Amino acid sequence: MPLKPFKFMVIILSAIVLSAPAFPSFAQDSSSGLRGALSQLLGGKDQKQPAPAPKQDDQTLRRVPFSQQEMELSFAPLVKKTAPAVVNVYASSRVHVRSPFMDDPFFERFFGQRMPPRVQSSLGSGVIVDPSGIIVTNYHVIRGADEVKVALSDGREFESKILLKDSRVDLAVLKIQAKEPFPVIPLGDSDALEVGDLVLAIGNPFGVGQTTTSGIVSALARTHIGVSDFGFYIQTDAAINPGNSGGALINMKGQLVGINSAIYSKSGGSVGIGFAIPSNMVRAFVASAKSGNGFFETPYIGAEFQDIDPQEANALGLDRPKGALVASVAEGAPAAKAGLKVGDVVLAVDGAPVSDSDALNYRISTQQIGSTVTLDIYRQGAKQQIKVKLERAPEGQSATEVTISGESPFAGTKVAALSPRLAEKLGMPTNSTGVVVVDVTPNSPADSIGFQPKDIVKEVNGTSIGSAEDLQKAASSNTRWWRFTLERGGQTIHQVIRY
Repeated sequence: MPLKPFKFMVIILSAIVLSAPAFPSFAQDSSSGLRGALSQLLGGKDQKQPAPAPKQDDQTLRRVPFSQQEMELSFAPLVKKTAPAVVNVYASSRVHVRSPFMDDPFFERFFGQRMPPRVQSSLGSGVIVDPSGIIVTNYHVIRGADEVKVALSDGREFESKILLKDSRVDLAVLKIQAKEPFPVIPLGDSDALEVGDLVLAIGNPFGVGQTTTSGIVSALARTHIGVSDFGFYIQTDAAINPGNSGGALINMKGQLVGINSAIYSKSGGSVGIGFAIPSNMVRAFVASAKSGNGFFETPYIGAEFQDIDPQEANALGLDRPKGALVASVAEGAPAAKAGLKVGDVVLAVDGAPVSDSDALNYRISTQQIGSTVTLDIYRQGAKQQIKVKLERAPEGQSATEVTISGESPFAGTKVAALSPRLAEKLGMPTNSTGVVVVDVTPNSPADSIGFQPKDIVKEVNGTSIGSAEDLQKAASSNTRWWRFTLERGGQTIHQVIRY
């Protein structure tokens, strides 16, 4: 018996719909209702109930766009929300130039010894992170600056004050003031980032004006970039160029997740490899600037760490080089109190994996002083956990700073006995010992000879130097010949001069 045209069409449609699993996911999502209707129309019963809607968590929201409408979505609302808080930073410094005729008595008589100072300027970006006018930028943007100006996207310009700067992490905090609150970008959680997340970079590349570029997070926890001592960067392929330094890296929630700092480039332009300092480090740095200590104060653990190479990993019984090896533990330090020992390997901090010593330093630096962290360690073939209370670095027995005067080569130096707190302030390892040069007066005898801050004076004319008073006494000797031993950057320097 021939089928009626209507029922024939229903059968054909049902065959197409019931084969929907071979189609892309969007066909599967749209066919369930039609399949059920056709089943009822043909007299059957759809036994399969539609699956409940998935929970809209962060993982569910991370998916590829599957329609033309989604492909045509714009970042414009996000840019309008965040761009007003990204500023231009103009830094200028006066550099004294040596006259080419300085050593010629004839020209010195008529033209003098000094030439007019030359003004050097640099341009970068910054981000307002507090409505009171606190701005974060890179240290290298304002390095050596005598004056720093800030220009907002609405055309207003402000003189700024440097609250804190630190070359080790390549960060600086500026302060501007106005009667009304400033627009801000809230700080996000950089640890929540995943490779592949969309990000925007906002800054002022090459001084052309505020520019926004988009990209993804290419990698996390990048180390050995060579820009500063800091080694825990976010890598992105969002275009970053000279002038973007200090600008914002934001996520799709409009939160600041990084401060753009460096690029990998042979030509000076973007090649899709840029690096940003994570916002969790920025948060800790801003908190330190607000405290008014004058330096980036980080929690003190009282231990030194080093990376692990494949040979050491094999000797320790590790399946691969990972973690941070404990090289030394200071007596009475928080690490010693917690039971950490030389030879232990730290694998994680509060559950966050530690790949090397840079990663460990980052995890400790972003914690609060007074907090307690849980370290996952590997010791003699077994894993265990210990809890360490993070303390403020101790002052030591004497925090007195002495300025050396008189006619010796040390005249013009400010010296003090090293303590963990002073070492941290100077950016030195906290286990450093001895008498250190804290500062050198410009154009002083010590400056002309070449003394530098962080120099550790070990011996003067055969006398060991154990305190600032020892150096002051040795510098008062009545002699024309001076023999002294310094430690500079881990190297020992012996000098003999006639002064």
